[in-house]
Amino acid sequence: MKFSAMRTLVVAILLITGSVTQAQITTQFGPDGFVKIEEGSGGFFATLDAGDRFSRDHDQAGDINGDGIIDLVIGARSDDDGATDAGAVYILFMNRDGTVQSNQKISALEGGFTDTLFASNYFGYGVAGIGDYDNDSIPDIAVSAPSSSNTALYIIHLNSNGTVKSFVKNSTIMAQGLSAVGDLNNDGRIDLVACDPGSDLGGTNIGAIRFIFFNSSSQLIPAQTVLINPLSGGFGAGLVAGDQFGGREVAMLGDLDNDGTKELAVGAFNSDGGKGAIWMLSLDSSTLNVVSKLKITEGLNGFTDTLTLGGNPNGSQGANFGHALCKVGDLNGDGVPDLMTGANQQNEGWGYILYLNADKTVKTYTRLNMASGGFGFTHTPAERFSRSISFLGDLRGDGTIAVNYGGGAGGLGAQGATGALYLMFFKPCDFDEQTGFNHWIGGNTLFTNWDHPTQMLTSDSLTFEQCTFKAFETDAPYLTYNFNDGRCICKDSTATLATSIELSTAFSNGCYSGFVTTDVNKLTIEEEFTSLIYPNPTRSSIVLTTTNTSFSKNDRIRLYNIMGKLLYTSSIEEQQMKVDLSAYPSGVYFLDTSINGVSKSFKVVKE
Repeated sequence: MKFSAMRTLVVAILLITGSVTQAQITTQFGPDGFVKIEEGSGGFFATLDAGDRFSRDHDQAGDINGDGIIDLVIGARSDDDGATDAGAVYILFMNRDGTVQSNQKISALEGGFTDTLFASNYFGYGVAGIGDYDNDSIPDIAVSAPSSSNTALYIIHLNSNGTVKSFVKNSTIMAQGLSAVGDLNNDGRIDLVACDPGSDLGGTNIGAIRFIFFNSSSQLIPAQTVLINPLSGGFGAGLVAGDQFGGREVAMLGDLDNDGTKELAVGAFNSDGGKGAIWMLSLDSSTLNVVSKLKITEGLNGFTDTLTLGGNPNGSQGANFGHALCKVGDLNGDGVPDLMTGANQQNEGWGYILYLNADKTVKTYTRLNMASGGFGFTHTPAERFSRSISFLGDLRGDGTIAVNYGGGAGGLGAQGATGALYLMFFKPCDFDEQTGFNHWIGGNTLFTNWDHPTQMLTSDSLTFEQCTFKAFETDAPYLTYNFNDGRCICKDSTATLATSIELSTAFSNGCYSGFVTTDVNKLTIEEEFTSLIYPNPTRSSIVLTTTNTSFSKNDRIRLYNIMGKLLYTSSIEEQQMKVDLSAYPSGVYFLDTSINGVSKSFKVVKE
């Protein structure tokens, strides 16, 4: 790709006028390691059999044992306790590092569960953390059993050791997947979406979802159920027989475009010949009926990756894009929540981060697989990585977020193919833009898609988010990015900065392992000046104080939540500044300061 005459003219004008971009820091979430949880690994010690499908579905379940750490509920829908494929659920008590402290199995034979499960009952096909339904200060769970002979959704009230205190069986609710979507009717209980991709209402296997609500006795309220399929809920045209709309999990994204509707992402993993698709539904805030919709698939509404077609070893067709979905917060700092999904039949199974625009289209994407994403996975083709996805949050309490990716067909236990879960950590990383148009020269090139002699791209143009992931993958301290043509060049620490006449922008990677990075748990840092925040923890407000005595318009203070969402920003104009946190909920926040070109980050605990 050569520079056009128009671009050359633009460069000349900028050089004559002296116009330059203002330096800023962009925070991107990138890979920070993973823990593989399977039989005998990651602290998980249980007896799994071949085909148990451990991690077929999973969710964060809150702090069940009261140790201050989020725990997990994991489905194993083909466990054979009591009968072949009767199913089971595991409660995993977690350590902060992502390993398992201990576990409790719930099945027809263990954990205090007393209902009768039949062969092919598939108890645990769908699981969800639902908070405290029975008001005993211990979180509870929902578990589906989509057998035609014993179709049920169980609300299971737990003891603090993960055993069953009591349960309520809600019959006839078909759910091959469950998603907790928040308290939609404001009754103090978390509500659910039951996914039914095998529904024949409107066409064979066309699929459906149901919003379901429960009363104070954990019983379904039928009159409040909202069915969405081609015949109900305002969806209308767009689906055909075999699409399997509903997938296994949906993602409630909130009001992306601030128009008063709620956006819900729903997969249809067998659409378009098996390639798969995601439907972005805008829902009326009162009726939850579809007001408008938008389809995301290969070549449509911003998603440009190629999805596979053809038969798979298990008899399915295509990539199965959109099989599972998970809201993960704002990972690229543009103010719009992002979405994780996968194509579990794409080669060995690929995960995706979909960075969203406010209009529900895809801004860009990042692959999470063996070749991309920076995690260094080794998957087998049959593992079906990304078949299930759930959000765990700040498990470590350090500002990182954890996301679970499961396969259900992997696992290296004594029996093989028992199922495995990947608990993946993503950390916030600052990319510090160098003032003006610059690029890094010399040194060693760790990655590039640009050939300087020919002024041509050597491979696909990359977005900025994709370029930062190349820096993560190569542990590059410096990257050069051009917002006009998508060139991305990652350099090692011996590179030097030079002026760019081609409108390139130079960044330094704050997560490069060779840099001395700020410890966000330290409150005082000595460099050109001293900054301090107090009190910490706080119940209402914090005060930033600095020994710096002169300030410019570029000196800023910014407050972020643990998802990287910007909550507050202000210029710094004096040595003491008060930031009011009284309107924000209890939790961990990050206060970023930039003074005289020196950036610092403080971890703040709001009690």
